[in-house]
Amino acid sequence: MYTEIIVLIAVLGAGVIGSVVFRKLTLPAAAAGAAIAGGIFAGAGWTGILIMGSFFVLAVLATSWKQELKQSLGVGEKIKGLRTTSQVAANGLVAGLLGLMAFWMEEYRPLFQLMIAGSFSSATADTISSELGTVYGKKFYNIVSFRNDERGENGVVSIEGLIFGIIGSSIIAALYVAGMGWSIHFFLIIVAGTLGNLTDSILGAALERKSLIGNNAVNFLNTVVGALAAMFLYLLV
Repeated sequence: MYTEIIVLIAVLGAGVIGSVVFRKLTLPAAAAGAAIAGGIFAGAGWTGILIMGSFFVLAVLATSWKQELKQSLGVGEKIKGLRTTSQVAANGLVAGLLGLMAFWMEEYRPLFQLMIAGSFSSATADTISSELGTVYGKKFYNIVSFRNDERGENGVVSIEGLIFGIIGSSIIAALYVAGMGWSIHFFLIIVAGTLGNLTDSILGAALERKSLIGNNAVNFLNTVVGALAAMFLYLLV
């Protein structure tokens, strides 16, 4: 047990140093990410850490991809992918809290572990669909009105982006069943991630676009929906 904790500390320490050195996270954001990872590890073990790490890597790659093109279109990250504490919390806090709940309530651990995967499936789908959909999308639609709309605006989606989002959710689902064992949960995680991604777009069009809530709030609610969708699907099957 002590050896495992030492390894975890080493892994998280390397992650903090690497993310700061390569300017992917601010130092406070990296520290927050490490704390969230600790909660996830408590309830979901190394599979949870792998899922969280994979989300981070996929998000960084998607954000960095064709960055100059996205900047020229006016839709790239303003600080070129350097993420803050609030952004880390928006994407990972739900999973961290679920990890602690899984640790404290062992009888419900399988449910909480699935909800962790659902939250990251949703976060991954949202990030990949928006970042790659912006680059490779052909036609862009307002998800509420279904009318043609401007690339990169809140609540605007493309078919290509939605497909990329499903692929992202599938990666998270594959990692989950690789660690926890094959089950129908693979499909539940994909569905949960897709529902969360669509909800993110709806919130973007209906609320964020009107400056009623910010992007971090939308992303946080996105992970909440992904986790709750996983829970409801778990209870149905």
